[in-house]
Amino acid sequence: MREHLIRGLALTLGGLILYTAATGPFESLVQRGIFLALVILLGLAVYPLGAGKRWRPLGLAFDLILAVGTVLACGYVVMNYERILVELPWASTRDMLFTGVLLVAILELSRRAIGVIFPLLVVAGLAYAWFGAAIPGPLGHRGFDLAYITETIYLGDLGVWGMLVGVAATTIAAFVLFGSLLLHTGGGQTFMDMALRISGRSPGGAAKVATVASGLFGMVSGSAVANVATTGNFTIPMMKRLDYPRPFAAGVEAVASTGGQIAPPILGAAAFIMAEILGESYLRIALAALLPAILFYLGVFLTIHLVARRRDLRVVPGDELPGWHDVLRPERIVPILAALGGLFYGVLSGRSIQLSAFYGILMTVLTFVPFSLFAKMPLREILAKLLSGLMDAGKGMVIIGVLLAGAQILVAMIGMTGIGVTLASLIVNVGGESLFLVAGIVGGVCLILGMGIPTTAAYVLVASVLAPALTTIGVEPLIAHLFVFYFATLSVITPPVCVAVFVASGIAGTNWLPAAGEAVRLAGAIYVIPFLLLIYPALAGFGGAVDIALASCQGVVFVLAFASLVSRVAITGHRALDIIGLIVVIILALTPGWVTTAAALLTLVGMYALHRRQPGNAGPTKHDVPAKETHP
Repeated sequence: MREHLIRGLALTLGGLILYTAATGPFESLVQRGIFLALVILLGLAVYPLGAGKRWRPLGLAFDLILAVGTVLACGYVVMNYERILVELPWASTRDMLFTGVLLVAILELSRRAIGVIFPLLVVAGLAYAWFGAAIPGPLGHRGFDLAYITETIYLGDLGVWGMLVGVAATTIAAFVLFGSLLLHTGGGQTFMDMALRISGRSPGGAAKVATVASGLFGMVSGSAVANVATTGNFTIPMMKRLDYPRPFAAGVEAVASTGGQIAPPILGAAAFIMAEILGESYLRIALAALLPAILFYLGVFLTIHLVARRRDLRVVPGDELPGWHDVLRPERIVPILAALGGLFYGVLSGRSIQLSAFYGILMTVLTFVPFSLFAKMPLREILAKLLSGLMDAGKGMVIIGVLLAGAQILVAMIGMTGIGVTLASLIVNVGGESLFLVAGIVGGVCLILGMGIPTTAAYVLVASVLAPALTTIGVEPLIAHLFVFYFATLSVITPPVCVAVFVASGIAGTNWLPAAGEAVRLAGAIYVIPFLLLIYPALAGFGGAVDIALASCQGVVFVLAFASLVSRVAITGHRALDIIGLIVVIILALTPGWVTTAAALLTLVGMYALHRRQPGNAGPTKHDVPAKETHP
């Protein structure tokens, strides 16, 4: 019964996403009300309270109350959307009751899906709005009563029906459906096979496979943790089978999956939200994130390569690699190219993002079905794959929809109380005129606020509270938002609440703390890349072609030197001399100018040229081979 209910609700939500992507959304409150009602109902079915426990009947009764209350609350808004938007009515007792039920449903589903940290943040925001008058000092405010809070949250388009839920119900939903159908129609296996072919036979091949595969998956998924759980179940056992240290295997997968969240085209769904907040085009956001993403993966790939050479990590056996002729068969590669072609055609021709995603979906189906029929796949199996993609998209929207609804409530409370402006002023007062001191404080707070929260919700929170601190001291708004976004994203691999590392460690069967150490080392460059954006705004597309070329060169030299430093590769034969030389290169790379760039590059090339001439440096030595671990 429950499975049928989940299937029916998921198909209904997937159908709504597909229909509105093709024809355009309904009126804003209508679209958001129907979407949120379906998301909550599906979430209650997917995450039942007390499942498998003796008190499940009580949980079922509670879930039924939430389901009925959600339908009534969302239905009221859908039926009365014109009056709500035109009259901005005063809150009645009924409105307060509907608001309360909706809040409980959103927060309880957030708790079931991702844990207690995020709902506690939302509750803290609500409490701060209500009891602000009792707080002394600059953080206090006049306070707001329940009626005003209800009007803000429920009876308008600034609270739960605000921009974030609007983006989730249209643009993000369309891309989730696009990614789900692409993966279910064979794209997922093709991505994995391409990763095996590209990097499987190079040093540390299994770790590089994880990097490439997780990056490809992450570009079309919305969650680093979900990415770890998906690709990690293949890549981590492969690394363990080849005797890679388990903490290293877990760290590689966590970092690679996190990198997918900062890579275009989706940026973990943050690209669409960033475009709405800044009033920029989606294409501008994606292009601005392109060079930093390339630098990130270059740094991770090179670090893995150097560590693999030093530790003599094994390559993937040849008999486990698919042949290129199999990977590039037309029935496998054409649907992917057609899907991406449809997507980019829509974007480049100026269509809306959700319509562009629909073009990608349409091309996926129009190429997958004929090729499958030609390969004599039964029609029933073809329909099953398409329906499976549709259902998974509906399920995937549960966490995103509920989180963004909660985040929208928190953002509304931040705006209503003015706490964002207050915190920005406090940070600027502490940092003074120093750009990098202010940026350092902002980055540290972003890591703390983002811990335990999925990427998209973390970005929304830090963008509301911390991005203004950077724009106040003259940082370009787009640079400021990319800066806080990167640090919020890194929170999933930064101890102590590094949820992506927790999941990867569970799959690897190792302790999370050494795995977190490996993850931080592998991702070391990305902790600095946000500061590179402050030094070289051209990395985000500001300036002319010469500025972008210079910034790219300096970024590449920095990443090469930084990867060499954190991988502890022996270059000159003297560790102290290696460290000093690499630090000099890093400092030169962080100093704007063609002269410093050339000096940094020549120094780095000279060090590695000396390394190549030394005897014994043709490959790793016996003492570099890792001892086999005895972790359970």
